[in-house]
Amino acid sequence: MSIELKDTDIIWRNARLATMNPTISNMDGKHNYGILEQYDLIIRAEKILAVLPTESVPANRCEVIDAEQRLITPGLIDCHTHLVFGGNRASEWEQRLNGISYAQISAKGGGINATVNATRQSSAQQLEISAQKRLSALIAEGVTTIEMKSGYGLDLENEEKQLDVIRILGQKNPVEISPTLLSAHAVPPEYKHNPDAYIDLVCNTILPSLWQKQLFESVDVFCESVGFSLEQTKRVFDAARRLNIPVKGHVEQLSNLGGTELVADYQGLSVDHIEYLDEKGVQAISRSGTVAVLLPGAFYFLKETQCPPIALLRQYRVPMAISTDFNPGTSPFTSLRMMMNMACVQFGLTPEEAWQGVTIHAARALGRSESHGQIAAGYMADFIVWDAKEPVDILYELGRNPLVYRVYRGVITHNFL
Repeated sequence: MSIELKDTDIIWRNARLATMNPTISNMDGKHNYGILEQYDLIIRAEKILAVLPTESVPANRCEVIDAEQRLITPGLIDCHTHLVFGGNRASEWEQRLNGISYAQISAKGGGINATVNATRQSSAQQLEISAQKRLSALIAEGVTTIEMKSGYGLDLENEEKQLDVIRILGQKNPVEISPTLLSAHAVPPEYKHNPDAYIDLVCNTILPSLWQKQLFESVDVFCESVGFSLEQTKRVFDAARRLNIPVKGHVEQLSNLGGTELVADYQGLSVDHIEYLDEKGVQAISRSGTVAVLLPGAFYFLKETQCPPIALLRQYRVPMAISTDFNPGTSPFTSLRMMMNMACVQFGLTPEEAWQGVTIHAARALGRSESHGQIAAGYMADFIVWDAKEPVDILYELGRNPLVYRVYRGVITHNFL
């Protein structure tokens, strides 16, 4: 390949590239992180222009940055979070550890209703300030793309308030945000005795109104015994389909209702949690191309024992993504690297599978497989330079941040030299 460089192009040289490009294999035919050595990473504006052997790159007056033998990977993608909410539920966690049941806590106004109440009472500015702290931590650790859900407002005004805050965070930070409408997260207290009427509100008012304002790009539903039934979930998906909005689902976390198969019927982007997923469900998402999103933080925090069916997912070649699931009740962790480690330790993923889970597969879970998640020509120039030699180092030693440079759309946003 011959290219003509411009003076404004940037060349990253002398790096070890873990491209995560599935077309690149080693001498044994294994993917092996798509490692390339003695290759230059050439950036033009916001995108990767080319990845070429160093000796073939023409001389030019453009800027050359020496990576000094460091590791470069794609930017991390956190594809499932609940980052914007009011209040704090640390006291509830302490109560549970002291022997008080979740049912008792909920009866006193705790649980998700406590977060809904706090979110409704919080101003947009208050929600932004608290979410910014969490987002800054994720960005500083290497996240360049992140999904954020609504779902703690549970009425038109407050769902819009959450999504407005998400939009503002995207405008103020060097990160790409994928906003998701999760109005069907729980039944709000005012609809406690008539959940179907709340689904009417979601389908007929909240969803179309906020879609018209371009505040989200996909629709999610918590389909579970403590959430919404299959029929209620189908109603929300039908409302989304009428507007050509992609769907995804919180499914099979606590039981097997068949939510995964329903998501597959709608060619959904992802099914998330899936601890109780069975072979029939795995077959369904294998056919539909839906991504399985693993959330080890919630599994850990809730002391669950039912692991997702990793062997079946491998058998049917279902792409597995990994995410923090950051939320106030079950996964209060702003570290995607820790989730990679947990996925290996708790679920038995290989380190390479964990890396795929926060790059190429996470990009696919957000409908961005053609533009994000790997180092390849035409992809967004979102990547991380690490003080490391091997990709496994990044999820092995926690507590120390090995990030040296964070590059977002071709621009260095963080320099920890």
